[in-house]
Amino acid sequence: MDEIKPTRIDEASLDRLLGIESSKIGYYAEVKQKIRELEVANANLRAKQSELQAVFDSISDGVLVYNGSGSIQHRNHICPRLFPEQTLPGKTCRELFHPETELAPKLCPVEKALAGESNQISFTNTSAGGENRYFDVTASPIFDPQGQTRALVFLRDVTVRRVQELHLVQAEKMSSIGMLAAGVAHEINNPLTSVAGYAEALLRRFREDPELENNQILAVFPEYLQVIMRESYRCKNIIDSLLTFSRRSDGSVGLVDINEVIDEVLDLVRNKARQEAVSIEEDRRRDIARVKADAAALRQVFMNLTMNAIQAIKGAGHISIRTFSVDDQVVAEIRDTGCGIPPEHLDQIWDPFFTTKSVGNGLGLGLAITYNIIKRHQGHIEVVSQVNQGCTFRVRLPICQT
Repeated sequence: MDEIKPTRIDEASLDRLLGIESSKIGYYAEVKQKIRELEVANANLRAKQSELQAVFDSISDGVLVYNGSGSIQHRNHICPRLFPEQTLPGKTCRELFHPETELAPKLCPVEKALAGESNQISFTNTSAGGENRYFDVTASPIFDPQGQTRALVFLRDVTVRRVQELHLVQAEKMSSIGMLAAGVAHEINNPLTSVAGYAEALLRRFREDPELENNQILAVFPEYLQVIMRESYRCKNIIDSLLTFSRRSDGSVGLVDINEVIDEVLDLVRNKARQEAVSIEEDRRRDIARVKADAAALRQVFMNLTMNAIQAIKGAGHISIRTFSVDDQVVAEIRDTGCGIPPEHLDQIWDPFFTTKSVGNGLGLGLAITYNIIKRHQGHIEVVSQVNQGCTFRVRLPICQT
């Protein structure tokens, strides 16, 4: 019998025998597959993150995310424009919504959202220059799978809309006052007619009765009656101008003398000018041709320009009004010694609701209306201005060819 010899198996042979090498290859292949899958997943996550960031940044409102403790985690690029300091990451809701108090659970939109309540509020922010800005805020809770709550906040700047609303309210008030003024003017006009009529009758009796005229005691009466008549008719002219100005225009077009329109406007604004220590200088050619226009609309134009000139002057100053003809145009020029218009505002003054005046001193509609009226009459309006040197508005209207 042959002797059985022991077989020596080394480690490499044992690996081959047990298939360990193949197992390693399979394991490594599986790991490489997992790595590729993770790389693809990470790429998809990065794409989703970029997509969400693009959406986040494309929103025209300010967007903030507050964590559970009320501190800012994220903000979009709009927030630094609205509130550069108050919306820095890590700042709390107190910085923006309730700087006076540590907590405001009944008022703060962030604290309400963190408590699970979606809410909307409006608030006003006053800048260092004293300018008010108005914001609408929408806050909603974000519930995490871990049970934590964050707050998503949208900030919308509604200053332009709110200012326009305030202007429209003021315009409605002014419209109501205009209607009341017209009624009051009618009521005043009647007794003034009586006063002037009786003064004329008395003066006529003095002239017709020699005894009265030669009575030394009554010697000053004719002079007094002349003053009463003159001032009564002056008041009547002012009231007639007010009634004419307040009367609703029917859009009818006719031949209009620019100087007559300016006369009616000056009857109404002279007292305001005197109160403001503003003198009115005139250099008007009375022989200029008439224009084909809506007289009521032109009254509005020159009232707007004259009142703007008075309001632009702080303290004593003067306004000069010129009318003249150039070629086939009638030109009316109103110049003031006021504050002038900054160059950056010159292109905006014709826009509706644009104004540098405080609320209550102007609606920002006067120049927009003026521009549209002049354009409707195939005319032109231009402005020349220097800051602190005054302003000149020049209206050009075509002469009526008849």
